[in-house]
Amino acid sequence: MSKRAEQKSEAREKAAALAATQLRAERRRRLLLALGAVAVVVLVVGGLVIVRVAGGGKKETSTGPSGAADTSLISMLAGIPPETFAAVGSDGVQAAPSAITAPALTAGGKPKVLYVGAEFCPYCAAERWPVTVALSRFGTFSNLGTTHSASADVYPNTATLSFHGASYTSKYLAFTGVETTTNEEVNGRYAPLDTLTAEDQKTFDTFNQPPYVKSGGSIPFIDLGGKYVSAGATYTPEVLAGKTQSEIANALKDPANPIAKAVDGSANVYTAALCQLTKNQPAAVCSTDVVKAAAGKLGKS
Repeated sequence: MSKRAEQKSEAREKAAALAATQLRAERRRRLLLALGAVAVVVLVVGGLVIVRVAGGGKKETSTGPSGAADTSLISMLAGIPPETFAAVGSDGVQAAPSAITAPALTAGGKPKVLYVGAEFCPYCAAERWPVTVALSRFGTFSNLGTTHSASADVYPNTATLSFHGASYTSKYLAFTGVETTTNEEVNGRYAPLDTLTAEDQKTFDTFNQPPYVKSGGSIPFIDLGGKYVSAGATYTPEVLAGKTQSEIANALKDPANPIAKAVDGSANVYTAALCQLTKNQPAAVCSTDVVKAAAGKLGKS
């Protein structure tokens, strides 16, 4: 073979080798793109599954300021059997609203219950349960929210309700629920949510301090018709640890459950205070022995 022919053969071999290298590189690139596309799909689907599990249609562990409580949850809170309240009683309740001497707190000609809290607050998270249960014996909530306390606070992520945007209908009572902030931090502070009216702010500033309550400025703060006030939780939020809203609500019908003992017991005491505002109406609630006994837990002025 001539030298020229050898050079042409060598050139063809080099070209073939280069083409083979480029083909392998192209196949590898296509394979990586395909794998990347599959990975993206897996991540998206996985993310949707996580969102579904974490939030779900019932939004039981909503990470936003609030989600909507479904009708079954509201029904469970309003449908606790009378025999459960009777079995739980109030002997185990360690803290209760205290009587005050103050002008009547009213709205629309009815005694008014004022609740002031915040969605980040674990003690507010605990106290919304008995407040809601007690008020549900006198009327009906709509647009209740679900949320949880802040993950960075004590008793993190305590599942709870939210009064933000909620309304309450009763022939006996009026209710105002104020959630001052969300459970999400923005620039190092929890994002603002509801604002108190000037009148409610005055009530909060006046009666959320000694001698009416033990320490000033505590939340949750609850004024029951200008007759009783409460600041702080009536039981430890620890009893709710790791539970969803539905699990908590479902536990309330079992008098042997520690959650029922804490929540229903406190609800009995709140009910006794509310009966003082409604002149013992409705009789089916206020005339029960357990409510009469719970009145003995109310602090004196």
